[in-house]
Amino acid sequence: MSIDKVAVIDFGSQYTHLIARRIRELRVYSEVVPYNVNIEEIEKIRPKALILSGGPRSVYEKSSPKIKKEILDWAIKENIPILGICYGHQLIVHMLGGKVERGEEGEYGISILKVLREDIIFHGAATEQKVWMSHKDQVVELPPEFIVLASTQYTPIAAYKSNEKQIYGLQFHPEVKHTKYGMKILRNFLYKVCKCKPTWKLSDFIERKIREIRKIVGNGNVIMAASGGVDSTTAAYIISKAVGERLHLVYVNTGLMRENEDEEVMETFRKLGFKNVHYINAKDIFLERLKGVVDPEKKRQIIAKTFIEIFENKAKELEKKYGRIEFLGQGTIYPDRIESGQASPVADRIKSHHNVVLPKGMKLRLIEPIADLYKDEVRRLALEMGLPRNLVKRHPFPGPGLAIRIIGEVTEDKLRILRKADKIVEEEMKRSGWYWKVWQAFPVLLSIKTVGVMGDQRAYEYAIALRVVYSEDGMTADFVKIPWKLLEKIASRIVNEVERVNRVLYDVTNKPPATIEFE
Repeated sequence: MSIDKVAVIDFGSQYTHLIARRIRELRVYSEVVPYNVNIEEIEKIRPKALILSGGPRSVYEKSSPKIKKEILDWAIKENIPILGICYGHQLIVHMLGGKVERGEEGEYGISILKVLREDIIFHGAATEQKVWMSHKDQVVELPPEFIVLASTQYTPIAAYKSNEKQIYGLQFHPEVKHTKYGMKILRNFLYKVCKCKPTWKLSDFIERKIREIRKIVGNGNVIMAASGGVDSTTAAYIISKAVGERLHLVYVNTGLMRENEDEEVMETFRKLGFKNVHYINAKDIFLERLKGVVDPEKKRQIIAKTFIEIFENKAKELEKKYGRIEFLGQGTIYPDRIESGQASPVADRIKSHHNVVLPKGMKLRLIEPIADLYKDEVRRLALEMGLPRNLVKRHPFPGPGLAIRIIGEVTEDKLRILRKADKIVEEEMKRSGWYWKVWQAFPVLLSIKTVGVMGDQRAYEYAIALRVVYSEDGMTADFVKIPWKLLEKIASRIVNEVERVNRVLYDVTNKPPATIEFE
């Protein structure tokens, strides 16, 4: 059965991924594509609607990102509904003969929207409602046959529509939770304007991916990194359903993992029934290559390159026994692509993920079955496939391991310190029940040393930062106000039980502006 699809055109907004998420939450499949996408790619998607995202630029700048005019013309000709949000709202007007100018007053945060005309897109929403604004430019003159639907104190044209075509523009962001009726507005657009059917289901996704992988791989073999985390394990499980014993899982002991990680991971794979699991002890290689490296981005790149080298070497070794290996499986998820700057040509790279930013000349072709899913979607998918709940609910762990939770150079001594601290944090969070309430909780070994008093003597030792956050998908996060008694217990145990640590700090920064991981 075919499913309705919506193409979200990305102009670099931090909220683009949220638009796609909200659409999927309404059970319509969404796909994010870059602003410079070709019309051939759009036609392949066969979207029921185009949504133009927000973005940081001004539409009247010559170098600002713009959708190809032929795509806009094609959508209008085919009567495919178009919704512009923030920058997209302004871009539609700019490209169709209206006018956008720099406003005298910027509008950021909560504003009160007044609906001036009844319209299907505001059906069931209050005539005065809270919306989330983030703009300085504004539409000052609409193209012919366009009418104003809503305004705010500082924005006379906060929403519009075309009287002739199915084109809508919203200066505010319906995708963020701060917009009270945002989901209702998106639902109205999808169901009432676009006539989309709520047919997107994760179970359909599984079957579709299995068919795709079978078609791509044929009778070939797949080699795949296996970390034991929910992402890579879910991806591996889907690939195994497609190719069976022609999937070769490779667990690499990088020396950068948590305490007893390798034994636990290998036992998990055995219980899940994977047939070909290969163990590689590469601890010395990784530590040698990371020696003296302090820049976090360089650490990630070194780890990525080393991973791929190991996989390609292992692939050559396995080919002698199993035949040619052409494919590399990956547990890449959508937030990895966003932060690595791979989801949009106008988005900044926040940090490289070793399973996204791969060296040029890599001979293996990538198979990434969950690359378009968010973490919460991956977890739901894993549960639907029958993966164990303790694996699914485990906190995310970065691909580069503890290397990016050590600020500065990675050494065996620092890894020992951090492993002990990490074990204490996990034990106390689970004992208190808070482990299952939060997205992530972990310690970070800082590069600084601080003065303390231990055993009536002056101590000059490392400081540990504790990070505990709530999140839905890892793209945004709020620090958690955990109970003081729990925080005190964790800090006390770390200082008393972990040698060379005399201070514990608590991180109270949200994402943004910070990332969840320190590096």
